[in-house]
This record gives sequence, C-alpha cells and structure tokens, in this order.
Amino acid sequence: MKNIAVVLILLCLAGQFAKAQTSGDSGARSNVLALEHAWDQAQERGDVKALSAIFDDSLIYVDYDGTLLTKAGYLARVKGNTTHMQQIVAEEMNVQMFGNTAVVVGTYRVKGMEKGKPYLRRGRFTDIWVRTSGNWICVAAATTPILH
Repeated sequence: MKNIAVVLILLCLAGQFAKAQTSGDSGARSNVLALEHAWDQAQERGDVKALSAIFDDSLIYVDYDGTLLTKAGYLARVKGNTTHMQQIVAEEMNVQMFGNTAVVVGTYRVKGMEKGKPYLRRGRFTDIWVRTSGNWICVAAATTPILH
C-alpha cells in the first residue's frame, strides 16, 4: 500500500513538472516567434543593425538558391538590397523546443522588384535558435523555394 502511495505522489509530481515545462516552452515559443516577425520587419526595412542583433556571429545561412552565407555575407546582401524586398509574410510557423534550442519550420511569401521586374516567391524555411544568457539568437537558417 505504501508503494502505491509513493507511485501516485511521483506521478502527480511528474504531471506538475511536465505542466510547468510546457508553460515555460510556451513563453519560449512566443519569444522565438516574436523574433521571427522582427526578422521579417527588419529585412523589409533593410535594418542591418536589428538583424545583426538577432543573429549569432557564427550564423550559417543557406539561401533559396543554395548560396551559403555567413552573418557578414547575409548582412551585406541586405544592405545592398539588390532584390528590393517590399513585403515579407510568414504564412505559417511551427516551433519545436529542445531544451535551450528552438527549431522553427514555416513557409513565407516575399514580394519585391529585381532588375526592374516584380517578383513573388514562396518558400519554406528552417531556423535554429539557441538561448544563451537568457536571450534567443539565431545560429542557423535555410530556405527552400516552393515551386508548385
């Protein structure tokens, strides 16, 4: 009988721990999603300073055409703004938490001008965020075009 009581208490405590962890994950998910939206807004405005704060110095970014960019390369591309992005919209995002790491998978739509011609692109992205010193920072990202 004593063993059953101990097992029941442990199960209740485990349930409370799981609930607390889920609510903590919920806050972390919200923070990461807010940073994803801030990234889109900074990209639209060409705000290199804001983007620099979002990215880790060791950022690895795989662009939609397969180009591999560092943080410096990504920021230089934004500063040059050769594609003149006018609007970036995240159509859906899903955040999976793994301790101090968040993986965001979603789709986006971007509208702009390139070489004097309008374009509209859709793509899928994967972003990896790590929480260090209480702050979330993007360490890796990749985009893939949706062609259909």
